[in-house]
Formats: sequence, C-alpha cells, structure tokens
Amino acid sequence: MDELKLTLAEEGFFTFSLEYIYEKTIDGGLFMALVAIYTIGSLNHPYDHPISREFYEMGYKVMRQAFVSGDLIEEFSSDEVLFPEEAKGKGYPVLTLTVWKSLQSLHRFSYSGKHSQALRKRSRWMHPSEEKHLSYVVWWADKVKDVSWEEAFKRYNYYIQYGPTPFAFDFKHSFDEKGDAFLVK
Repeated sequence: MDELKLTLAEEGFFTFSLEYIYEKTIDGGLFMALVAIYTIGSLNHPYDHPISREFYEMGYKVMRQAFVSGDLIEEFSSDEVLFPEEAKGKGYPVLTLTVWKSLQSLHRFSYSGKHSQALRKRSRWMHPSEEKHLSYVVWWADKVKDVSWEEAFKRYNYYIQYGPTPFAFDFKHSFDEKGDAFLVK
C-alpha cells in the first residue's frame, strides 16, 4: 500500500514522504526497484550571496516540479549532514539525495523543464567539476529505507575509484536493476 504525505510548510516549501513497499514472491510476483541519485556541487559564492540565493530559488522551483511530477519518491535533507572530504574543496558545498520511481523518469526530469533551465545556468552558480570529480551518481535500491547519506557517499567514492558499474553509475553508462548495461532515454 502506498502512503503519501505532502504538506505545505509555512514558507511554501514542501515536506514529502512516500513509502513504497513491494514484495518479491517466489513465483515472480510484483517487485519494483527504485533509483537513487546523489548530487554534489560547490557554489561559487557564500550561501547568503545574491547569486547563491538565486540558485536556491531555482532549486525550490525544480523540487516543486519534481514533487508535482509524481515520479519523485523521497528527498533527503542535507541540513545536518557532515560533508564528505570530496565536498570540502573550493567554494561552498551543495548536496542532494533523492529517490525516484524509475531511471527513465529521473533522466526525463533531469533534462527537461526547470531542471534543464537550471543546468544551463550551472556555471553562474557552481564551480566547474574538477578532473575525476563527478557531479552525481545513480544506483538501484529495493526500498527507500535502503537509501541514506552514508550509502550515497559510499556509492560516489566507489564510482570515482572504479568507474561505472551496476553498483554506481551515471546516465551515460547506466545499468538496469538486474545489472545489465542499459541505454537510458
């Protein structure tokens, strides 16, 4: 049974929690893998700078569109997360962690609408990625509770060390939930 809680907070921000529980039966019954994405970036300016505030305003619009799409399952707050070493380079770190219904819906969302507009403005807000620095990593999860910041850091570091595998990958080198190479469209 799906349970959806969506509330509008005082300042117009959404708190979102959707728990999907699917059981895999012996006879091959219903099972749906979820996809998680961890993003990492570094703002050019302090968090309270007008250009950084512009980034957060666009981020609010992006996340609102994600919630409305029905494909976003969970967004994890980074408010009390201890930033990993790779995030402590130049600038001011920004991390996101979300869970989506499918790789296709995540990809479609990433390269359309408000998120696509934000990607085009990325250089205004963010430091360019350094060599061997990836701005995101994707992986499959059976349940939302399998996704955490600790897991995100582990998957990211694995990708940096070993490249794309079914354990951690990107859109250009993706895998389906069974571990087979997959061209995401």
